[in-house]
Amino acid sequence: MIRGAENDNLRIALIQTSIILGEPVANEEHILSLMEEAVAKNPKPDLLVLPELWNTGYALEQIHHIADEGGEHSKRWLSAFAKRHQVLIVAGSIAETNAGQVFNSMYVFDRAGLQIADYSKIHLFRLMNEEKYIVPGQQLVAFQLNDECVAGVCICYDIRFPEMARSLALNGAKVLFVSAEWPHPRLHHWRTLLMARAIENQMYVIACNTVGESGDASFFGHSMIIDPWGEIVVEGGEGEEIVIGEVSISLVDEVRSRIPVFQDRRPEIYY
Repeated sequence: MIRGAENDNLRIALIQTSIILGEPVANEEHILSLMEEAVAKNPKPDLLVLPELWNTGYALEQIHHIADEGGEHSKRWLSAFAKRHQVLIVAGSIAETNAGQVFNSMYVFDRAGLQIADYSKIHLFRLMNEEKYIVPGQQLVAFQLNDECVAGVCICYDIRFPEMARSLALNGAKVLFVSAEWPHPRLHHWRTLLMARAIENQMYVIACNTVGESGDASFFGHSMIIDPWGEIVVEGGEGEEIVIGEVSISLVDEVRSRIPVFQDRRPEIYY
């Protein structure tokens, strides 16, 4: 059974796209075209990452009517794409309905098209009234990226909660994937929080944001890959683009051995 990445080095494509508010069909067609463009590159990426709520955007007043029922439609075509192109997909998040409730949910697919993770956003963003329309998730989620590496996932506002990333790291995560719709004027927060999560947990942080206008909000992109030293491997601009960078998972073990943060923790004092 094919699960995740085959080796230590991974080539990753972040699909930094604009989203049309409340238009799931148009959004799917557009993001699919960008994914096709990404896998046509030479060398081909090993893994694609999509942004938050790429199917609907924050069309919250319509969300019950336009969300994907059980996520089944999105799961079908994402699974087929992963299998056809032999590529891992951290599929951002979509609005999905389940038993009449709406969740902001992320799926991960392996190279065989098998779904290997399903995460619903835990921390809902009150400034955009997300909590009035969407039900929060109840558990952290990680998946096996390769034989040596566990990866955790989070969505947008989640990165403001350091306990979440630390819990994932303590449970073995060496990589944190972040899908977001992070707006102006908080670019400084975005970059600082992502770098902090990487430095304090000595892990790769791989974050995909949206661009463009959506309702009253304006999104600035700056999708990025940050290494476990907190150094930016690659960073996008403020327009639509496919941001590509490479990671070496073994660097995580090297950094953690040089500064043994996890061995020096004193949890009996903190809690």
